[in-house]
Amino acid sequence: MEALRLVLLYAHLIGFALLLGGAVVQYVSGKVRINAPMLWGSVTQVVTGLALSAPLRGDDDDEPAPAKLAVKLVVALMIFVMVFFSRKREAVNPGHFMGIIGLTLANAAVAVFWR
Repeated sequence: MEALRLVLLYAHLIGFALLLGGAVVQYVSGKVRINAPMLWGSVTQVVTGLALSAPLRGDDDDEPAPAKLAVKLVVALMIFVMVFFSRKREAVNPGHFMGIIGLTLANAAVAVFWR
Protein backbone atom coordinates (compact mmCIF):
# COMPACT_ATOMS: atom_id res chain seq x y z
CA MET A 1 0.00 0.00 0.00
CA GLU A 2 2.90 2.35 0.65
CA ALA A 3 4.03 2.03 -2.98
CA LEU A 4 0.54 2.99 -4.19
CA ARG A 5 0.48 5.99 -1.85
CA LEU A 6 3.87 7.14 -3.13
CA VAL A 7 2.77 6.80 -6.78
CA LEU A 8 -0.35 8.83 -6.01
CA LEU A 9 1.72 11.45 -4.20
CA TYR A 10 4.08 11.65 -7.19
CA ALA A 11 1.14 12.13 -9.57
CA HIS A 12 -0.29 14.76 -7.19
CA LEU A 13 2.99 16.69 -7.33
CA ILE A 14 3.03 16.46 -11.12
CA GLY A 15 -0.49 17.92 -11.16
CA PHE A 16 0.70 20.79 -8.96
CA ALA A 17 3.65 21.41 -11.28
CA LEU A 18 1.37 21.41 -14.34
CA LEU A 19 -1.10 23.80 -12.74
CA LEU A 20 1.41 26.27 -11.33
CA GLY A 21 3.87 25.98 -14.23
CA GLY A 22 1.15 26.50 -16.81
CA ALA A 23 -0.11 29.54 -14.93
CA VAL A 24 3.34 31.09 -14.63
CA VAL A 25 4.02 30.54 -18.34
CA GLN A 26 0.75 32.26 -19.26
CA TYR A 27 1.37 35.13 -16.85
CA VAL A 28 4.90 35.76 -18.15
CA SER A 29 3.79 35.56 -21.80
CA GLY A 30 1.46 38.51 -21.28
CA LYS A 31 -1.73 36.91 -22.63
CA VAL A 32 -3.58 35.75 -19.56
CA ARG A 33 -5.67 32.70 -20.45
CA ILE A 34 -6.21 29.14 -19.27
CA ASN A 35 -3.99 26.64 -21.07
CA ALA A 36 -4.19 22.84 -21.32
CA PRO A 37 -1.56 22.13 -18.64
CA MET A 38 -3.55 24.19 -16.14
CA LEU A 39 -6.71 22.23 -16.91
CA TRP A 40 -4.98 18.85 -16.70
CA GLY A 41 -3.10 19.90 -13.57
CA SER A 42 -6.31 20.89 -11.80
CA VAL A 43 -8.00 17.62 -12.79
CA THR A 44 -4.97 15.63 -11.65
CA GLN A 45 -4.89 17.49 -8.34
CA VAL A 46 -8.54 16.73 -7.56
CA VAL A 47 -8.43 13.07 -8.62
CA THR A 48 -5.15 12.19 -6.92
CA GLY A 49 -6.07 14.23 -3.85
CA LEU A 50 -9.26 12.23 -3.44
CA ALA A 51 -7.33 9.00 -3.90
CA LEU A 52 -4.70 10.09 -1.38
CA SER A 53 -7.36 10.85 1.22
CA ALA A 54 -8.50 7.22 1.13
CA PRO A 55 -7.24 5.13 4.04
CA LEU A 56 -4.22 3.58 2.32
CA ARG A 57 -1.89 3.84 5.29
CA GLY A 58 -0.97 1.26 7.83
CA ASP A 59 -1.88 1.43 11.50
CA ASP A 60 1.41 3.04 12.50
CA ASP A 61 1.13 6.10 10.21
CA ASP A 62 -0.60 9.29 11.22
CA GLU A 63 -3.82 10.00 9.38
CA PRO A 64 -4.28 13.57 8.16
CA ALA A 65 -6.85 15.61 10.03
CA PRO A 66 -10.32 15.49 8.47
CA ALA A 67 -10.51 19.29 8.67
CA LYS A 68 -7.29 19.58 6.67
CA LEU A 69 -8.63 17.20 4.02
CA ALA A 70 -11.89 19.16 3.83
CA VAL A 71 -10.08 22.49 3.41
CA LYS A 72 -7.80 21.06 0.71
CA LEU A 73 -10.78 19.53 -1.11
CA VAL A 74 -12.74 22.78 -1.08
CA VAL A 75 -9.76 24.79 -2.33
CA ALA A 76 -8.94 22.20 -5.03
CA LEU A 77 -12.55 22.21 -6.23
CA MET A 78 -12.55 26.01 -6.31
CA ILE A 79 -9.40 25.95 -8.45
CA PHE A 80 -10.90 23.32 -10.75
CA VAL A 81 -14.12 25.31 -11.22
CA MET A 82 -12.19 28.53 -11.88
CA VAL A 83 -10.05 26.78 -14.50
CA PHE A 84 -12.75 24.63 -16.09
CA PHE A 85 -15.31 27.35 -16.72
CA SER A 86 -12.70 29.81 -18.03
CA ARG A 87 -10.80 27.44 -20.29
CA LYS A 88 -12.44 28.49 -23.59
CA ARG A 89 -12.07 32.24 -23.15
CA GLU A 90 -9.48 34.05 -25.22
CA ALA A 91 -8.50 36.17 -22.22
CA VAL A 92 -9.21 35.81 -18.53
CA ASN A 93 -9.60 38.66 -16.04
CA PRO A 94 -6.18 39.18 -14.39
CA GLY A 95 -7.77 39.09 -10.92
CA HIS A 96 -9.40 35.75 -11.70
CA PHE A 97 -6.09 34.41 -12.98
CA MET A 98 -4.17 35.64 -9.93
CA GLY A 99 -6.88 34.02 -7.79
CA ILE A 100 -6.10 30.67 -9.41
CA ILE A 101 -2.39 31.12 -8.69
CA GLY A 102 -3.05 32.29 -5.13
CA LEU A 103 -5.39 29.40 -4.35
CA THR A 104 -2.87 26.94 -5.82
CA LEU A 105 -0.13 28.28 -3.56
CA ALA A 106 -2.50 28.39 -0.58
CA ASN A 107 -3.44 24.74 -1.12
CA ALA A 108 0.24 23.79 -1.18
CA ALA A 109 0.78 25.81 2.01
CA VAL A 110 -2.07 23.96 3.75
CA ALA A 111 -0.49 20.66 2.73
CA VAL A 112 2.94 21.61 4.03
CA PHE A 113 2.28 23.68 7.13
CA TRP A 114 -0.89 22.15 8.62
CA ARG A 115 0.30 19.35 10.90
